[in-house]
Amino acid sequence: MCGICGYISRKTITEEELRIMNDTMYHRGPNDSGVAIYEGADGYSIGLAQRRLSILDLSPLGHQPMHSANGRITIVFNGEIYNFLELKEELKDYPYKSTCDTEVIIAAYLRWGINMVDHIHGMFAIALYDRETEDVYLIRDRIGKKPLFYWLDGDNIIFASELKPIMKCPGFRGRIRKQIIPRYLFQQYITAPDTVFEDVYKLEPGTILKFRNGNIKKWKYWDIKEVYKRESQNPVTDYEEAKEGLKQRLRHSVAGRMIADVPLGTFLSGGYDSSLVTAIAQELSDKPVKTFCIGFDVPEYNEARYAKEVAKHLGTEHTELYISEKEMFDLVSSIPQYYDEPFADNSEIPSMLVSKLARKDVTVALSGDGGDEFFCGYNIYDNVRQAQLLDIPGAIAHGLGQIPLSGGKLFDKYPFRVKVVANNRDPETKTQLVSESYVRAANAFLSGEERLDHKMTAEEYFATDYKNSGNIAPVLYPIESSYDVNDFQIRRMLLDMDTYLPEDILVKMDRASMKYSMEARCPIMDTDVMEYSFRLPHKFKYYKGDKKHILKDIAYDYIPKELLDRPKTGFGVPMDQWLRGPLREQLMEYSSTAFLKKQDIFDAAYVSKFINDYIVKGDGGPATGANYSKIAWSFYIFQQWYNYYCC
Repeated sequence: MCGICGYISRKTITEEELRIMNDTMYHRGPNDSGVAIYEGADGYSIGLAQRRLSILDLSPLGHQPMHSANGRITIVFNGEIYNFLELKEELKDYPYKSTCDTEVIIAAYLRWGINMVDHIHGMFAIALYDRETEDVYLIRDRIGKKPLFYWLDGDNIIFASELKPIMKCPGFRGRIRKQIIPRYLFQQYITAPDTVFEDVYKLEPGTILKFRNGNIKKWKYWDIKEVYKRESQNPVTDYEEAKEGLKQRLRHSVAGRMIADVPLGTFLSGGYDSSLVTAIAQELSDKPVKTFCIGFDVPEYNEARYAKEVAKHLGTEHTELYISEKEMFDLVSSIPQYYDEPFADNSEIPSMLVSKLARKDVTVALSGDGGDEFFCGYNIYDNVRQAQLLDIPGAIAHGLGQIPLSGGKLFDKYPFRVKVVANNRDPETKTQLVSESYVRAANAFLSGEERLDHKMTAEEYFATDYKNSGNIAPVLYPIESSYDVNDFQIRRMLLDMDTYLPEDILVKMDRASMKYSMEARCPIMDTDVMEYSFRLPHKFKYYKGDKKHILKDIAYDYIPKELLDRPKTGFGVPMDQWLRGPLREQLMEYSSTAFLKKQDIFDAAYVSKFINDYIVKGDGGPATGANYSKIAWSFYIFQQWYNYYCC
């Protein structure tokens, strides 16, 4: 696990400047660092740098940048290749010097070229320089576990695991990409390929970018839509066969993720996913696995007591720590430092706290991330199913709603839930059930006009350069027909795998764990597990209203049902109380007309009134209560980030 950065440029960037860029990621790799510059063809220089968190082969032989034995290939790499031992055996003719997985990537490339991505499985962000062809490749893992950003500066590329090195690059201008702000305010994160800055992008999951002599080519080598279409054509129709097949793949995945030359443990919340991962890890271990959980003194949110019971049953070495609201609040000021673009999912705070707790004893922790998206676990999937059942009545309600009444129309009299279903007419956004007023509010922050999203096809959505077109990035994703699936639940799950999982869940855990120089590994997102999940009939995942049915069934083989069966809770940070309480003065300052006009990003008059109405719960304003705390929190986090990096 590491942080990488570098460039392909005709401009002069010195080794010291590259070192300064690299050292902004000290937290990602405190054990070692490497910086090197190479002269390429056609006047280009290639700079490669890495901060190392030593996990495999702790000796200097794992130092990066790493070169091939013949000097042809140089690589910097962030992540872990979980099948590196199998590959090393297959590629045993290569003269290895180390026992780390980085060298196996080099051997794989020398055997298969860039098609080596079809052979390596794990989480990775790779920069690889081939002197023979003068190709430089940027490669991101299939599901987007490891981040990779790049800045296009004319015909130069500057890349990094985080935005901080790019921001430190000489000549970086840092212009805000205003057009994506409404979507960020609405969903609380920024979706690839966009970032908060103009001309800076995230390399999408499962994507390769090739740079040769000023020419850039980018393509997907693993795409959720295509993989789902392929694998779902070969279903496993027998339930017991499916259960055993999934169980064995999970065991193999956990086993691969337990390979480390440093102490390892698991995050154990007491829910199905983390409990199952922990149970398998304990089954495979010859000693008690270290497990970690944080608790809260709020009974309705506290799952620590359940985690403790699961740990006792499994026989793990369990550590729990109860956290006060003050300890959570004290982390708010550090959010922009480690989440270096606006990111407002408030569960980042407990994620940082459990990472801090675990890091005292381990350097690697397994998590249960991915179970909800691949096995139908979120509550929204119940709502989506109901929306499909009500789609035809919704269309009728939409038509009847246009009947005029004195002072309006019949639609205005509908209850909130009826309005959502009645308005859900766009075939491209059927599973994204939202309040029209919420979308209007998010849009108006930038435009000052209460208007809904403009229409955009899937092709336009992926191809649009918002800076040049003047468009506002749509708040909703107009891409659902591209999945070619009629079942609303499956369609929403695929959409979440493409957006919410890599851009929220995985960002949250990557930054939270790396804040404390710790590696988080996610067995459920193993390539074989993900692809096998697409072969399972949906009724095995969602059975008579039982979400994650087959995953739960496997968990019951290890843990008594009564220890796991309970409503899904999770802990929510008290945003509303904080914004109207201890953060009130700061929020008022960030939303003052003077601050906003100087900032020149938001519509000053609208936003100032919106936040004022929100804080005082005023009547008649655009925000009149806790329902709008999500937008207010997103705005606060954006301003906090702006104040940290741009003022």
